[in-house]
Amino acid sequence: MKYVLGVDLGTSGTKTVLFDEEGRAVASASKEYPLYQPENGWAEQEPDDWWLAARDTIRGVLDKSGVNPADIACLGISGQMHGLVMTDAEGNALGRSILWCDGRTGKQCEELTRRVGKERLIAISANPALTGFTAGKVLWVQQNDPERWAKARHIMLPKDYVRYRLTGEYLCEYSDASGTNLLDVPHRRWSEEIAAALGLDLSLLPPLRESSAVCGTITKEAAAETGLCCGMPVAGGAADNMAGAIGTGVARAGKAFTTIGTSGVVYAHSDSVQIDPAGRVHTFCSAVPGAYTVMSCTLAAGLSLKWFRDTFCRAEIQAAEEMGTDPYVLMNEEAARSPVGANRLIFLPYLMGERSPLLDSDARGAFIGLSAMHTRRDLLRAVMEGVIYSQRQNLDILRGMHVVPETMLACGGGAKSPFWRQMMADVFGMPVATAQSTEGPALGAAILAGTAAGLYASVPEACEKMIREDEPLLPDKAKGEAYEPYYRLYASLYPNLAESYARLAKL
Repeated sequence: MKYVLGVDLGTSGTKTVLFDEEGRAVASASKEYPLYQPENGWAEQEPDDWWLAARDTIRGVLDKSGVNPADIACLGISGQMHGLVMTDAEGNALGRSILWCDGRTGKQCEELTRRVGKERLIAISANPALTGFTAGKVLWVQQNDPERWAKARHIMLPKDYVRYRLTGEYLCEYSDASGTNLLDVPHRRWSEEIAAALGLDLSLLPPLRESSAVCGTITKEAAAETGLCCGMPVAGGAADNMAGAIGTGVARAGKAFTTIGTSGVVYAHSDSVQIDPAGRVHTFCSAVPGAYTVMSCTLAAGLSLKWFRDTFCRAEIQAAEEMGTDPYVLMNEEAARSPVGANRLIFLPYLMGERSPLLDSDARGAFIGLSAMHTRRDLLRAVMEGVIYSQRQNLDILRGMHVVPETMLACGGGAKSPFWRQMMADVFGMPVATAQSTEGPALGAAILAGTAAGLYASVPEACEKMIREDEPLLPDKAKGEAYEPYYRLYASLYPNLAESYARLAKL
């Protein structure tokens, strides 16, 4: 029996999981690290904290499992996207990494857009300049920390730094590179045009590989620190969302997943590059060689329900504690007692502004149609429906781009609710299933590792052998028809409120 390792480098911590060839988790270990916020809106981490967490969790998994390191075929890494890591000529990290959730680069993104042109930037990088992305961070360091910039000899992304510490190789793979605003996504190469606009020497950017390619082997030094075998191959790995897609089996055309976590994501596979000229959804390179993904991101999906729980559901929280159950179970039961449409009440889930598809940080949440006859169960159902409508709105944009999923996988905390999953099936008009494994990105990284090691002929084949799905919930046609007029009304509301949101933000 051979094994594969998946290392998931997240923002709060790193989780390493050892899987067998059939996708069963054998052992796992996690380690957290701090997030630094030296100024309002900033977010930074120490690259060496990631390395130490990877080192310790790899060793922890080996100790827990008792597996012979010689039986581990390969290691793959999933990583948080967009973070800027700079190293000097000796490979030493030059200070903290500026993370994906750092908002300091608004002016730099505006400047990059002016230098390249908005339409041209989207045509090349498949995305508008966003504060989360890497290019704005490069420009910020150039302008605000020239001494550090002068020492930089290599630019990497978070997981690539950990892979460098394991292998000594400076490399990047396409899925993570496509979240930098520096990649020519349609042609899968670093963009000379964008680099020139930034005054960036392309020699600072690493060579590019596919996610399932071998991108180095464990060095003697890394073997001594981790307990792995010297010379064991390491796969390119993937950005966290792309690895999560592989970990749920989204590796062929017609496959997609919807995540309802704090944020909401609709993510679909495409065999060809498809770009929204308005930049309302993101296009990235897939972890499947030569393929692409289209994904949206809404900012307050599960967060909207959590806000409602914490603000209005104290009784459910207390009752759930006494019953030894989750308050969301009781909330689901309560919401189910309200009819489709929540007695003509609509919720706009813009509690944190909105990214996809509105691109409006001034947007705010609202109940539309609230009257004295509404009860808490109506408000609760309206919140859940509004979140699903927001995901449907993005799904419709994907359909308009000729990315048409046939089935949907539900992920994240919201996927635990059969009531919410059925609502998704009814509103989307398609079957909705869940993957039995909850390891997501770590499993995706391991699948890429297994493919790199030659255990499987391709990433889709590896998914078929390592992933199992529960029976899907089928859409109820009658309920789908009942939801439709409410969804259409939901989609019409924001354009009528956009000016009011802008005025409110200035008060």
